[in-house]
Amino acid sequence: MNALSRWASSASCALACALTLSTPAQAFDISEMSASEQDAFGAAVRSYLLENPQVILEAVDQLEQQQASAEAARDEALVAHYLPELQDDGFSWVGGNPDGDITIVEFMDYRCGYCRRAAPEVAKLLEQDGNVRLVIKEFPILGEASLIFSRFAVATKQVAGDDAYKAVHDALLTMRGEPNDVTLRRMADGFGLDTDAIFARMDAPEITEALTRTRALAQNLQISGTPSFVLGQELLRGYLPAAQMQLMIQDIREARG
Repeated sequence: MNALSRWASSASCALACALTLSTPAQAFDISEMSASEQDAFGAAVRSYLLENPQVILEAVDQLEQQQASAEAARDEALVAHYLPELQDDGFSWVGGNPDGDITIVEFMDYRCGYCRRAAPEVAKLLEQDGNVRLVIKEFPILGEASLIFSRFAVATKQVAGDDAYKAVHDALLTMRGEPNDVTLRRMADGFGLDTDAIFARMDAPEITEALTRTRALAQNLQISGTPSFVLGQELLRGYLPAAQMQLMIQDIREARG
């Protein structure tokens, strides 16, 4: 059955419901019609839809709105349930204002083109709004190179601290080509880090556990792509410019009073 046929069928049901409401004393049941009555009814519905095709578009629009509302309600419930782990898991990097009134959580992959586009927008937002807290979730989903980058970044954080992580994080987002020992060692050396200690740490079970927990959290939130953001208690799948995020933050603050 093609899309038009499906919506024609839905419209038929809607018309049947309308007939039921208009004749409360007698419930409408198409199965009780004779074959000839059913044919006549189907012809009438088809004629109505051909004369009023906008009904199909209105039905599609209403269905999309209902689906969007249902998805938003589901996402809000999921975020509320997992909020403690989203905002304070004990191992993810926290930047911006640690005491900010709004927390943004970003699930990102260093190999993701849209994550690279989002990075300057997020930085711009933090510069413009000094009351935003940012949590970075390492979510390598684009192959082995992504996993190596994330292990290197998390190892840097565990060995050298938050400032070193941020420097490496920003550099990895602009790196071209596949990761290898030479390029990653050159990066660590360039930042004056203990390169050998970082490389020795990359396969540590604590890093595996952190990445596994983040992946499980993403799956629980039904996040399958990057970048994905949790802004306040709203789940945003995809890249957003700073101006749009700022408007959403203003709405959250106004709602709080």
